[in-house]
Amino acid sequence: MRWYLPVGCACLGALLTTPIAAAQGIRARDLGIPFDGVPGPLNAITDVPGVEVGHVTIIRGNGPLVKGEGPVRTGVTAILPRGRHFDPVHAAWYALNGNGEMTGLPWIEESGFLETPLMITNTFSVGVVRDAVIAWMDSTGYHGPDPIWYSYPLVAETYDVLNDILGQHVTRSHAFQALDAARPGPVAEGSVGGGTGMIAHEFKGGIGTASRLTGSGHTLGVLVQANHGGRKRFTVAGVPVGREIADLQANWDVLFRARGSIIVVVATDAPLLPTQLQRLAERVPIGIGRLGGLGENSSGDIFVAFSTGNPGAWGGGTDGIKMLPNAAMDALFEATVDATEEAILNAMVAAETMTGRDSLTVFALPHDRLQAALRKYNRLVDPASLPRPAAITPAAMERIVGTYRLVEPGIKRRIYVEGGMLFLERGGGGRNRLLPIADRRFLLLGDGIVFEEVVSEAGRPLRFRGTVNGEPFVTLERTRPE
Repeated sequence: MRWYLPVGCACLGALLTTPIAAAQGIRARDLGIPFDGVPGPLNAITDVPGVEVGHVTIIRGNGPLVKGEGPVRTGVTAILPRGRHFDPVHAAWYALNGNGEMTGLPWIEESGFLETPLMITNTFSVGVVRDAVIAWMDSTGYHGPDPIWYSYPLVAETYDVLNDILGQHVTRSHAFQALDAARPGPVAEGSVGGGTGMIAHEFKGGIGTASRLTGSGHTLGVLVQANHGGRKRFTVAGVPVGREIADLQANWDVLFRARGSIIVVVATDAPLLPTQLQRLAERVPIGIGRLGGLGENSSGDIFVAFSTGNPGAWGGGTDGIKMLPNAAMDALFEATVDATEEAILNAMVAAETMTGRDSLTVFALPHDRLQAALRKYNRLVDPASLPRPAAITPAAMERIVGTYRLVEPGIKRRIYVEGGMLFLERGGGGRNRLLPIADRRFLLLGDGIVFEEVVSEAGRPLRFRGTVNGEPFVTLERTRPE
């Protein structure tokens, strides 16, 4: 269940401390925003196998601030790179502007590994959450049977001005609840967990997530805690939405405007080394900048990227460690930028209007007016036109595999299955994932070619007709089955 405080509502005088289950609500692409790239099935960081997310949200009280009593609008978000299985992952970090905190970064920079869950909370609760992670790892046996171990938990923060932040209402128990609530699957967004009291582009912000599939068959996911940005620069798909929706201003002093931070977590199953992961983290600001974020002096814009692609690397030798060649990084750079942009918008679309300390009210981004602005500038699209993965059975994949000939100029190419995915062989030993997007329709990831299967009376594919933007581009004609 998700809990929100509507404007003028006095119904939440009692403490609500709630582990948050994922809720299926409207997301940014459902509104017709023209995003690039193809998301995973969940369009979430949990599309990366093994990654789990949990939230606990704390909401209490209304009216004037009484330090130590409330109103309370805060929480904790937990990200477990491999669930409850202790197997550190390669990691790296980058800061666009370092006016913030993320504990544990020196050891990540030194060792290249993230060894603990990653937590996000408010600025003044970092210490208690860090200590709680140590206690949780000890109590759950996270490190295994060895009685002597050490770790440096990664705990990040942004400043929730809607909250009685000096009251320090987050406790060890809340951190435990967020860790225990972590699950794979859909991720709750908006005013939940660490994002409960956060503000983005002077609308209500919070937690958001998104993912992208790459032509190499890998998945990249992003989770943000968005508490940054100004209204006048807020831009969606090139449209000056902040100027189009100039009202709905919070009843706050101008000094608070555009004084926030954003935490971004990037996860991928692509086998990457720490230096390559730092390159991913360095691309996050491009996604932030697409929406008008700058990285102001008072902003803590800190990003961490990790890879689950080398299980066992921490405890073993160097044998078997894999890495993608640098020539393959461009697709992951693009995925990072696209997923960061969409995750921020998912946070804002999911968040609802909230009133916090001293009756400070921050308004939700109005869906209808966002769509109206996009329509005015001819940028609104039919959500059904955005590609997304479709289910395909193993039998259907096996029916397709075989060798095909490009009608012009007659070059042969193989379609095959690996790891439960279809791939089209490319020249020079390369390949691209062939993603099902509808019945007998496939998208060649990385090239943007949409193939439509033409079948015989026996149901076997005869050829694939490829189009780009609806125009004929290439034809693959079957020469023999696999």
